[in-house]
Amino acid sequence: MKVAIITGASSGMGQEFLFQLLEEKSQLEEIWLIARRTDRLMDIKKQVTGVKIKCISLDLTKEEELETFQKQLREERPEVKYLVNAAGCGFIGEFREVPYEKNQTMVRLNCEALMAVTYCVLPYMQAGGGIYQFASSAAFLPQPGFAIYAATKSFVLSFSRALNQELKKKKIHVLAICPGPVKTEFFDIATTTGEIKFYKKLFMADPKKVVRKAIKDGKRKKQVSVYSVSMKLFLLISKCVPHAFLMKFVK
Repeated sequence: MKVAIITGASSGMGQEFLFQLLEEKSQLEEIWLIARRTDRLMDIKKQVTGVKIKCISLDLTKEEELETFQKQLREERPEVKYLVNAAGCGFIGEFREVPYEKNQTMVRLNCEALMAVTYCVLPYMQAGGGIYQFASSAAFLPQPGFAIYAATKSFVLSFSRALNQELKKKKIHVLAICPGPVKTEFFDIATTTGEIKFYKKLFMADPKKVVRKAIKDGKRKKQVSVYSVSMKLFLLISKCVPHAFLMKFVK
């Protein structure tokens, strides 16, 4: 049974990945959708035809719920063709101003949960499989006012590139997706603790285009997918200009 597993599937980039995988006609027999919001998952399931959808309601920041997911994998032993780690969150504001619990949630969801899900799923992936990890252009540069989020995405980028190299012998490809700001619910939550920088609003991308490019880059076996000329320029600048200098402008 060929399966795709998508975390953060109830909205945003995870939901968009689901619909574009369906368009790809990739001979998937089942897609597992993972998120906390059961009602949203069920609404999405009603929109899908032609492939079986399994809705799995989990809070990936909780160890006991990750164990439940691992147990389900052991029992069903699916052949996982794609893993999409799209679950994540961010909160805007200086480190000391963002509540500790929110900073902790970012680390647990963006880093620990992503690592744990990848670890659980890998034994069920075969040659030709693909792992899509959602990092961010925030990974390119430390970001005062968004410090923990940027740090977690740097983890995702570094981990994904190293894992891609490790899995070459198994012919499993790992892609780190690094978009800039995207028009999703993400910023509705992020701005509960602070205000989004004005210049980020200028570069908001369409999630459909971001995911479409990511799928193409995955087929081309790229290590990193960066959407838009502006974000590619940002990547180039962050490589060429000292970060201490750039951070003055970010702040």
